[in-house]
Amino acid sequence: MFHTIIFIGNLGRDPEMRYTPTGQPVTSFNVASNRQYTNQNGQKVKETIWFRVSVWGKQAETCNQYLRKGSKVLIEGRLTPDPTSGGPRVWTRSDGTSGASYDVTASTVRFLSARGEVEGDLGGEDLPEMDAGEDIPF
Repeated sequence: MFHTIIFIGNLGRDPEMRYTPTGQPVTSFNVASNRQYTNQNGQKVKETIWFRVSVWGKQAETCNQYLRKGSKVLIEGRLTPDPTSGGPRVWTRSDGTSGASYDVTASTVRFLSARGEVEGDLGGEDLPEMDAGEDIPF
């Protein structure tokens, strides 16, 4: 069996790199993918899905070196299910509502932002504001 996921979004914060005990580099970052559509009532709806991305090896070092909060990326990889539920990671926010994040192990990361573009300019696409009371488990 084979599955793959491809999405485009912006980094929600700077990447974090660490090394496994065997010396393998791994970089983690979260990506917000936005979609806007008009519902049946004619109202515009903005939808944001958060992904937690892990990148391994040489590509992990490259991502850590060049990506920053706000960088636009295309990610291709596979979903990594939560070991307890077999699906996305689900949690309860401080306000009592449910939240979910999708873990992705990236096989390809394509940088879509030009150098210097990230500094205060997201190419017209704003990152969603996160509520200060919103508990995200990463």
